[in-house]
Amino acid sequence: MHRMAALPPASVLTQLSANKVFGGYQKIFSHESSVLGCTMKFGVYFPPQYEDKPLPVIFWLSGLTCSEANFIEKSGAQRYAAEHGVILVNPDTSPRNLNIDGDSKDWDFGVGAGFYVNATQEPWKTNYQMFNYVNYELHSTVADNFQVTGAQSIMGHSMGGHGALVCALKLPGLYKAVSAFAPISNPINCPWGQKAFSGYLGPMETGNWEEWDASKLVKKYNGPPLPIFVDQGTGDKFYKEGQLLPENLVVACKDGANLINLVLEMRDSYDHSYYYISSFIGDHIKRHATILNAK
Repeated sequence: MHRMAALPPASVLTQLSANKVFGGYQKIFSHESSVLGCTMKFGVYFPPQYEDKPLPVIFWLSGLTCSEANFIEKSGAQRYAAEHGVILVNPDTSPRNLNIDGDSKDWDFGVGAGFYVNATQEPWKTNYQMFNYVNYELHSTVADNFQVTGAQSIMGHSMGGHGALVCALKLPGLYKAVSAFAPISNPINCPWGQKAFSGYLGPMETGNWEEWDASKLVKKYNGPPLPIFVDQGTGDKFYKEGQLLPENLVVACKDGANLINLVLEMRDSYDHSYYYISSFIGDHIKRHATILNAK
């Protein structure tokens, strides 16, 4: 089972917006994060069934340069969450407004690019603890403020796909399933991952990079059976450039534990954008809901 640290106290929430959509409500909240040391925003979609009973939760992790807004506004996921009766929770991708030296220099590192790791290097280690934020502080905040069943799964896109895979693999049993659109599947072997890990974790030789790489973690996974669904467009320029490497994850799963059930779906000509995500998000939510609602 997953090895959970002591949960931080749930945060006091401020509701920033509420919009009715597909019979439910898309809301955005802010709270003061003790883990990240800043104000954070996250979205929650409450489907219409929420008025009658507690519901399972799917967490969504977004990609590079995104905030909590991208998924809410572009994915069309609310339609399918309403159809299947699941809550969607989507946090921001990094700490904000800390003005750490160098945090806004590059689009693929720092603000909007937390990579869902726990940084160990200065000046990042005090605030860039996105793994702990997502899996501990955000979880406790959701559980203490909303009516949820306790059944939960996780999905994400690109950097967020990497994050979703790592969260599920590092904390066996916490999530009943994981799926990812165009995930960074083997970050220690691609430029995006190498840049982020060097900055947040230090040199490969001493930074324990393999503890944050799904293609390495899957080989030593030891927990309940874990369904993994990976979705990849063949027209994705980042796939063609070798940033994503889903085939490496497939090979690693074959070499690793039989507890992993990986499906890789290749989508002909689709790219890396939210046009692609919105085309197949219904498929992902249906897969998650089937598992989350199973008795």
